[in-house]
Amino acid sequence: MDGERADRLLRALERMRLEEYVAYVTDRRRMALNSLLWGVCRGLGFTLGFSVLSALLAVLLRGVVTDNIPLIGGFLAEVIRAIEARM
Repeated sequence: MDGERADRLLRALERMRLEEYVAYVTDRRRMALNSLLWGVCRGLGFTLGFSVLSALLAVLLRGVVTDNIPLIGGFLAEVIRAIEARM
């Protein structure tokens, strides 16, 4: 019975790829490089996503300004002029 239990445990460990994981964790250079690449990818994704959403918001605000909605239109026109002046 203990032999069967040990075999099941061994198969479970093989499915978990425990040996590969331990090799990965102990290789600090590989782990640091992998973490750096993931951080760069996340930062790039955040930057691109924020840029796209900001551009869409600017287009929507420009539409509101051209529709001359009272109160909001004048304020948004000033905001957009300030943004365009800095670009």
